[in-house]
Amino acid sequence: MLTLHCLAYSRAIRVVWLLEDLGQPYELVTYDRTKDFRAPEELSRVHPLGKSPVIQDGDLKLAESSACLRYIVDTYGTDAHRPPRNTVDRIRHEELLDYVESSFAGVAMGLLIPALQGKEPSEGARKKLETHLAYIADNLTPDALLFGADVSLADIQFSYLLANLSRMGFLENAPRIEAYWAALQTQPGYKAAVEKAGPMAPEA
Repeated sequence: MLTLHCLAYSRAIRVVWLLEDLGQPYELVTYDRTKDFRAPEELSRVHPLGKSPVIQDGDLKLAESSACLRYIVDTYGTDAHRPPRNTVDRIRHEELLDYVESSFAGVAMGLLIPALQGKEPSEGARKKLETHLAYIADNLTPDALLFGADVSLADIQFSYLLANLSRMGFLENAPRIEAYWAALQTQPGYKAAVEKAGPMAPEA
């Protein structure tokens, strides 16, 4: 059986969401954060970098969110969480799935980290976020999600950063993104994941 190592308030809750969507049996191993909000030492015994998520499936061990999501749908799922193969939307989906952590995460953390430290984010960091939120908004459909009414892997991947940006008030001037985040929270898989593993962001 697939095992998911899940740190509280972490990217791993994305993987819980997908597994719950698929109805795929799995073992959930949870870890609390330390007093300074870091991962505990136990996770370093699971993965050398002390990362979360980590999935184990037989001899395979994966620790990057997008790789975990892709592996799970390729191994246990269907194409329901991605646009049809050999379409422009499928290619765009794969780009957005990677964009979340390769480009957007750094921009988001440029505001989240100072805010968590009680500091005011720079004007430059705010401007970068505005640019990226506008880019994301341009990719949304009238159904509020990225590729129509059905949630995609890319939607799931966006959820963690949006949860934290919303919690810190950084989506207040981006109503379309706030509506996107609200729509993601109505998804059955999201609700099941939060019930099972806790919220993506700490309570304000």
